[in-house]
Amino acid sequence: MPSKNILITGGAGFIGVNAAERFLAEGYGVTVFDNLSRRGTDINVRYLEEKYKGRCELVRGDIRTDNASLQELANSHNVILHLAAQVAVTTSVTDPRTDFNCNALGTFNVLEAARLSKSKPKVLYASTNKVYGGLDHLPVSEAGNRVKFKDGREGVDETCPLDFHSPYGCSKGSADQYVRDYSRLYDMQTVVFRQSCIYGPHQLGVEDQGWVAWFLIAAMFGRPVTVYGTGKQVRDLLYVDDLVDLYVRAVEKIDLVSGQVFNIGGGYGNSLSLLEFLEIIDKDLQMPMKISYSDWRPGDQPIFVSDNTKAGKLLGWKPKTEVRKGIDQLLEWLKDNRGMLEQFYKS
Repeated sequence: MPSKNILITGGAGFIGVNAAERFLAEGYGVTVFDNLSRRGTDINVRYLEEKYKGRCELVRGDIRTDNASLQELANSHNVILHLAAQVAVTTSVTDPRTDFNCNALGTFNVLEAARLSKSKPKVLYASTNKVYGGLDHLPVSEAGNRVKFKDGREGVDETCPLDFHSPYGCSKGSADQYVRDYSRLYDMQTVVFRQSCIYGPHQLGVEDQGWVAWFLIAAMFGRPVTVYGTGKQVRDLLYVDDLVDLYVRAVEKIDLVSGQVFNIGGGYGNSLSLLEFLEIIDKDLQMPMKISYSDWRPGDQPIFVSDNTKAGKLLGWKPKTEVRKGIDQLLEWLKDNRGMLEQFYKS
């Protein structure tokens, strides 16, 4: 077994499969821990098994209940990348108990396994910008097909007050604070990444989550999409390869960043409103779409753009993939996998 070993919870998901590939390339032994409950995880597992032929181990388990398995794995790994989660705000509203058990209790179980482990693994946690709530204290104004902050700021940094909104915001925010506090209280090496909109290959988007991929897939297959709110809401888009590069840097510089939280996204230069993205699909990519509009959804921020300054200073990191290039790369992957997607979205 390699001397460097990483356990990726939720490793059969979109970010997980990309992270597994990168850490394998970095010489790590990779173990994926996933309950395979999300549709499409079987496709990602098959991809890893076929491409890496035994180099990536799959352990089927649940962070909510399989504490013995978690403990055994924590004992034999140097790093834990904790991605396993319930990821949709809308699902958290309709089923808050499952959301809590996955995000809050599940993260607590991962932390306890790490705390009790003799190997003292480093823990990287994928949090969310939803810990900042609706950003009600930051007034916005409209500017063409998007909104902007009235005070002229381009992004939100880590000093922004926490304001958990929606069960999803509460469960991820609670876990976020547990990860941070375990570093202070138990002398563990942990890092929190409050991530904005991540997109890229292997993203099997649906209406509730993974909207960049979902809009492109809907356009490919002529499916209607619903825009909630005005469509002028803005997000910064971060290509998944750039996110995984950050994970690698954080492990390498863990002594410098342990106990820290980072806002992570594409930044202002890679921000788009929904209307701007739909225009790219329609005019640049020549894929007209069927669009309807509905009311705002709970916890939806009119704008979130990450200020990546802290990650730049401490980790020397910044996004490399310009948003239009990233969209083209994702669309190319979707087209290359059209047959698989047809079957997936038909069922």
